[in-house]
Amino acid sequence: MMHLFAVALGGALGALGRYGVNGLLYPVADNRFPLGTLAVNVIGSFLMGFLYVVIVEKGILPPEWRNFLMVGFLGAFTTFSTFSLDVLALVEGGHYSLGLVYLLLSLFLCIGGIALAIFLARILFAP
Repeated sequence: MMHLFAVALGGALGALGRYGVNGLLYPVADNRFPLGTLAVNVIGSFLMGFLYVVIVEKGILPPEWRNFLMVGFLGAFTTFSTFSLDVLALVEGGHYSLGLVYLLLSLFLCIGGIALAIFLARILFAP
């Protein structure tokens, strides 16, 4: 039962975090580019990589934190389904180049973020 509570609490906080980031970044792009979604996906990918090392590989945090942070918080904070809809909306709106740029930025920055975080966390927590 505590696992479900950890996921639910983490999910609620992650959703609030995503809402906050989107609220902060919405005026920057003036709704012309899904900057908030891109930001949470890159930040979330970085954090996922870092937490993977800290919790799964190194055991610095107890495994119970995985449900709260990785499954709950980051599961709600990152928005791949929203990302997919944003790409489709750009393409359907005739903004093919912008849609492609957003797709490629999301792909490479998120994968790069998670790879960088794993690399840094492994150095930081090396035996």
